[in-house]
Amino acid sequence: MLPVIALVGRPNVGKSTLFNRLTRTRDALVADQPGLTRDRQYGIGKMGDRPYVVVDTGGLSGEEGGVDQLMEKQVQAAIAEADHILFLLDARAGCTPADQVIAGQLRRTGKPIHVVVNKSESLDGDVAGADFFSLGLGEPLPISAAHGRGVRSLINELLQVLPGEFEDVVEEDKGIMIAVVGRPNVGKSTLVNRLLGEERVVAFDQPGTTRDSVFITYSHDDKPYTLIDTAGVRRRAKVSEVIEKFSVIKTLQAIEQANVVMLVLDGQQGIGEQDATLAGHILESGRALVVVINKWDGLQSEQRDQVKADIERKLPFLDFAVKRFVSALHGSGVGKLYEAIDKAYANATRKLATPELTRILEWTVQEHQPPMVHGRRIKLRYAHQGGQNPPIIVIHGNQTDSVPMTYKRYLINRFREVLKLSGTPIRLEFKSGENPFKDKKNKLTQRQVQKRQRLKSFTKRK
Repeated sequence: MLPVIALVGRPNVGKSTLFNRLTRTRDALVADQPGLTRDRQYGIGKMGDRPYVVVDTGGLSGEEGGVDQLMEKQVQAAIAEADHILFLLDARAGCTPADQVIAGQLRRTGKPIHVVVNKSESLDGDVAGADFFSLGLGEPLPISAAHGRGVRSLINELLQVLPGEFEDVVEEDKGIMIAVVGRPNVGKSTLVNRLLGEERVVAFDQPGTTRDSVFITYSHDDKPYTLIDTAGVRRRAKVSEVIEKFSVIKTLQAIEQANVVMLVLDGQQGIGEQDATLAGHILESGRALVVVINKWDGLQSEQRDQVKADIERKLPFLDFAVKRFVSALHGSGVGKLYEAIDKAYANATRKLATPELTRILEWTVQEHQPPMVHGRRIKLRYAHQGGQNPPIIVIHGNQTDSVPMTYKRYLINRFREVLKLSGTPIRLEFKSGENPFKDKKNKLTQRQVQKRQRLKSFTKRK
């Protein structure tokens, strides 16, 4: 097991900046705003002569109740599993009463602690750390996480006392990557915690609780999965804060990285315009899709019928998606999501044989011919697979640029029906030109050519 280092401190002292510096990533959302990080974020440290696990945590505000209390539970969980704690402080703010309270809490854990004074780039090292000796946790180490000053010396010193021998990092099998997306406050984080069986991310009845995308790798029935909890996406007109704009970007990036997307809808609020917009983004990405209608247990029979009717009316382009009705809070229906996820992923990555695709194309064309264009009928000759996730079917023929959208939808529905490709969109690509296999089938031998020439010459003499 790799040693674990937890980054702990007040809000806005630079924990996420140091996390990105140590992991050489930009996984943690960083801005000059307190309380940005709320969930635990894990990464592999790449600065130093051996690997380790870094845990970014939310800031300890000391406030009781609300989302701050839930954030503190996340911090305490990170401290419990850590081998070493980096207690980050702000050199510009000096030693505050809140720092004294946190120092007392950390001292009671009995864990080894390094006092790290961040934002000290414009100060003399001795001056920056002088105020923090009063914490009684050892000599403060001045650094600048934003500029990298003193960070390498800090980590080299830390690695000397961390347990464990040097070992190579074995690339973890992330399994099926599942992005959980939806509008704010539809229950995404609650669903993630229910799937994991633990309070892994902060779930609170307040829109915008999740601000960053959190990647969580785990196993279920001995199969690896990676859940991506994402920030809620609102209509563009309502997105005013810069932080929320970055959160939306991270959500859209998570959709691109995922193998399967779970679009979470709120059964009690109904299907809104933003649900349709977000569904459109998922469709454009080509990702396999499971539509999860949450808060289902609190609806009456008439309300349930109305929600189902609204899905068919407002989201008709998601007819291929697997739909599941659940209660993330109480757990009903959540266990069946894995079956839907596995099926959608299997269909999205399935290999399709060229002879089978060509036969389906021939049957489909026989049932309903393509339309005429400029007095000539469009001819579709054969098909083969051009990619996976989503499945891409390449169809060869002539005048394929003129195939109307209605006929394309007809072809997609027929391929989906025969191949049973539920849970994934299908993309068609058309190419005009002669069948490349035609020459191989109709290539005349030299003897046949000579025979035809002799017959032609004989006919002329007659």
